Amino acid sequence: MASQKILVTGGFGYVGSRLTPLLLEQGHDVRVLDLNLYGDDGLQALEKHPQYQNFKSRFQFIRGDIRHPEVVEKALAGREAVIHLAAISNDPTGEIDETLTRQVNFDAVGLLLAKAKSAGIKRFISASSSSVFGIKNEENVTEDLEPEPITSYSKYKMLSEWLVLSASSPEFTTVSIRPATICGYSPRQRFDLTVNKLTADGVTKKKITVHGGQQRRPNLGMTDMINLYCHLLDVPSALINGRTFNFGFENMKVIEIANEIQKQLSDLNAEIVVTDTTDRRDYHISSSKILRELKYEPISSVRREVQELKKMLLSGAFSDIEDARHYNMKSMNIKRDKSPYSFLSK
Repeated sequence: MASQKILVTGGFGYVGSRLTPLLLEQGHDVRVLDLNLYGDDGLQALEKHPQYQNFKSRFQFIRGDIRHPEVVEKALAGREAVIHLAAISNDPTGEIDETLTRQVNFDAVGLLLAKAKSAGIKRFISASSSSVFGIKNEENVTEDLEPEPITSYSKYKMLSEWLVLSASSPEFTTVSIRPATICGYSPRQRFDLTVNKLTADGVTKKKITVHGGQQRRPNLGMTDMINLYCHLLDVPSALINGRTFNFGFENMKVIEIANEIQKQLSDLNAEIVVTDTTDRRDYHISSSKILRELKYEPISSVRREVQELKKMLLSGAFSDIEDARHYNMKSMNIKRDKSPYSFLSK
């Protein structure tokens, strides 16, 4: 694997805080652009990394907003590839302010793509979401089925895929990945995701509260997510350019997730409590395309990620699982900004 100069937007978010050190460990030169809306836990964890002194010469952090053209230009300068993770993330958070969600999850993607092409970037890897499918009854939800987003978050993720596709060219390789709901440990930990929340409650409260239970959720281990982004840096352009891939390997009902977590916490005697819910979102995906065409071999699972998260919780890594910084809805503090449109008016 050849070393590359990479920009990671959102490089200290939930996924980015695990991806950034992995890229550095693999020898890449990494620049992170992030507002760190949810705190500096990811940055602080990197600075405590045993190899940080070896990383310092290959690492740069820009605290900035992807909606600002001048910030984006600075972040892209001298880079070869972009891994775009920055977003107003998840369905409930996206409903707080639809215009804000559009600015960050759609308008800013267009800005970033335009500036990336001008800067001579060769490869653009974009994080979409499997939630673009909405509610589907088909047994295998493959990439050729029509997206039917039911939230602002998923709508603008779907629309941004068109921007990424449209920007592709022989000189500019673009690809969109639709991850399932990611689970597992991160220095910028989230406990507003199904597997993580149920595991944390099981460990700290000895109670796994399931709302509803029959809704299906596609799941993806953090380890697979960060491995795939690294893999995509070296995949031949012809296999991915202008394409979109589902990425998730365990389609489970929420009650099935709870049962697996209870099994992994058997020594803690955690009980399952089922309540009613108004959240009827139900979706599942097939990832046969990425398995077949990119030869990706999954190495993680819900079971493995629960085991790792259990270990971190029991070690005292998180002083309070209810702390607002672990929940996007509780801690996000960002306002609308007209800056993305300044470059359109020139």
